[in-house]
Amino acid sequence: MTSNPTAAVILIGNEILSGRTQDINLQHIAEHLCAVGIQVCECRVIADIEAVIVDAVNTLRHQYDYVFTTGGIGPTHDDITAQCVANAFGVPLLQHPQAVKLLTEYFQSRDVEVNEARMRMANVPQGGVLIENPVSVAPGFCVENVYVMAGVPRIMQAMFANILPTLEHGAVIYSVTVVCNLPEGIISRPLGELQEKYPQIDLGSYPGKSNATSRVSLVARGTDQDVLREVLADLEGLVGRFDGEVVEVKAGF
Repeated sequence: MTSNPTAAVILIGNEILSGRTQDINLQHIAEHLCAVGIQVCECRVIADIEAVIVDAVNTLRHQYDYVFTTGGIGPTHDDITAQCVANAFGVPLLQHPQAVKLLTEYFQSRDVEVNEARMRMANVPQGGVLIENPVSVAPGFCVENVYVMAGVPRIMQAMFANILPTLEHGAVIYSVTVVCNLPEGIISRPLGELQEKYPQIDLGSYPGKSNATSRVSLVARGTDQDVLREVLADLEGLVGRFDGEVVEVKAGF
């Protein structure tokens, strides 16, 4: 899996950190990237603070193949992401002619005033390439390997749909899951031994409950379906060794 392209996600917004808004963008981005073999390795949730945004963008764009940001590209005073990305790259923030045209036509067609605040959404770092927004026109943008999108989920998803085909895809990452009724403390050591046996697989356990009964999901992820089938058989065998019950089996291929 290490040869697959890698990605990081930056969720920008005080409203997320305050708990007022529950983020669903990370799940959407991660699921769709995984489906085309791009591995999300890190996510940061950060405030609308210039120094923090600039530092996150500069750190992550050098560590990963792709960086995706959500939030902070609207018309209000706290929408500072575009300026921060420009600062991160050391370039000026300019009005993009195509963005100006799109926004002007959009507002005029709806008899909405074309004012300074609304036209802030046409500001793009020098050299940036627009990301189409088929929902509300105001575009996102890309600078090198950094993709800047809106925070509103339906708009972000529409932008991301336009981005995804342009990315370098890797080997598809598949998963298998065995849900059992054993406590993690019993299976911890043999699960670690399985991870050593299959170093090319990401193996994890995730506790939960169903109808007040404890459940543990044993999840293996990797690019080789044949190896995953072997891991699946080993996981079922592990549950049986400890007289556990396999409640459910899921194979994502």
